Amino acid sequence: MDDQSETGSPRTLKTVARAIDIIQALEELGGAGITELADTLGLSKSSTYNYLGTLQENRLVVRDGDTYRLSYQFLHIGRSVRDRATIYQHGREELARLAHDTGRYVHLATEEHGLAVDLYKVKGEEAIGSRYQLSKLQRPDYLHFSATGKAILAHLPESRVDWIVDEYGLTRRTANTITDRAALAEELERTRERGYSINREEEIEGIRAVGAPILGQDDDVLGSISVSGPAHRMQDDGYRAELVDAVTDTANVIEVNINTADADVDGFPDFRG
Repeated sequence: MDDQSETGSPRTLKTVARAIDIIQALEELGGAGITELADTLGLSKSSTYNYLGTLQENRLVVRDGDTYRLSYQFLHIGRSVRDRATIYQHGREELARLAHDTGRYVHLATEEHGLAVDLYKVKGEEAIGSRYQLSKLQRPDYLHFSATGKAILAHLPESRVDWIVDEYGLTRRTANTITDRAALAEELERTRERGYSINREEEIEGIRAVGAPILGQDDDVLGSISVSGPAHRMQDDGYRAELVDAVTDTANVIEVNINTADADVDGFPDFRG
């Protein structure tokens, strides 16, 4: 999980950057006409029209009357990217079991460009907050206030954590969100020592979560998982302990599956005769 922004960027092509700006604006606006899009990005209508025409020709944008929107091609691209992710391939079935056993929402996340990317969620029978949880799949978010995010941060190099905090700050989401750099460092140290992370209503009031990292063979963090539930249930020591055991056990199984799949078996004797 490296980032070019830490060491400097290569030269960029303005036309490509503008096309990306248009794609991102269409995503944020949920579709737009040429005038609205041009005003939003500070472009001329003619330039905006030409960019949209190129994107439409390449099947990345669809025109409905006077409105342009992103095509379903992005859906296929996104699924392809996710399906090729190692932690998704080896974590999907384990998350389904964890959601069944706990009855709660279960999350699989990774880090990219210093933000949390939710790759997969499974809803247990007693899960709450569906609308909010599903919306998280649609956008990257900050790492410092979620259980999955803190589990990842706790196992990133200190220099990487410093870069992330410098780049994005420590945005307050609730009254419980950690917004002090020193306090975050202490929290990440506690997370490493105990082997799991805790979200104490730091992301959304009324919801707590416990998380655990997924580590590779070299102890590099590949991602994390978590289970979230109503705060009043998570305050019960026995209930929280059960969730911690379930989450850490599941993370360990995913780690073993990944690391054994990646293991180099060269040099083992051939017993086939």
